[in-house]
Amino acid sequence: MTSVLVIGASRGIGLELVRQYREAGCAVTATARSGEGLARLRALGATARPLDVTQAAGTPATPWLLQGEAFDVVVLCAGIFGPRTEGLQPPADADFDAVMHTNVRGAMRVLPLVVGALAPGARLAVLSSRLGSIGLRANANGWLYRASKAALNSVLKDVSLELAGKALCVALHPGWVRTDMGGAGGDIDVHTSAADLRRLLAALTPAHHGGFFNHDGQPLAW
Repeated sequence: MTSVLVIGASRGIGLELVRQYREAGCAVTATARSGEGLARLRALGATARPLDVTQAAGTPATPWLLQGEAFDVVVLCAGIFGPRTEGLQPPADADFDAVMHTNVRGAMRVLPLVVGALAPGARLAVLSSRLGSIGLRANANGWLYRASKAALNSVLKDVSLELAGKALCVALHPGWVRTDMGGAGGDIDVHTSAADLRRLLAALTPAHHGGFFNHDGQPLAW
């Protein structure tokens, strides 16, 4: 049985990934910050673990929660958008700290702890965004979020160097998805995005390792 870990799964794409992996018969462990989120995960038949990636005090418990596990698939979904700015609007200190601590520092705290719980040949992905691409950038809207996802891509690249030959590591753009974060104007629904991500993760080869990909498998410029 395939064993899956989804980090940040209380809603949106993370929750839908849990739903689809459970429907496929996988054993799923998933994390959420709130009691309501944990209840939703348990209702889907997942093993629910409390985790707030922004809280240093809670992170040391993670190895105990994962002790003895060997995950075939790990997806880090935890993330926030922050202020919806246009142009060069300087972020408030609180907004900067919230976005960077969640999207970047959270990954740098949690991913090293997950390494010891990877099965041989595991697939590890972070949910990034094409808004973090420097090569594809056409405007500065939402520049705090863009900066955080560019930094997350850097984190993933370093993880891929450390795990070369042990796990396949990728950054993934889930599409512009109709979720609470993406809004009602998104291009695709959450079911389609999650299904595409699952297919892509299942099809990964060593040639994908350390890369940045659209949900449909197309490579993206860093």
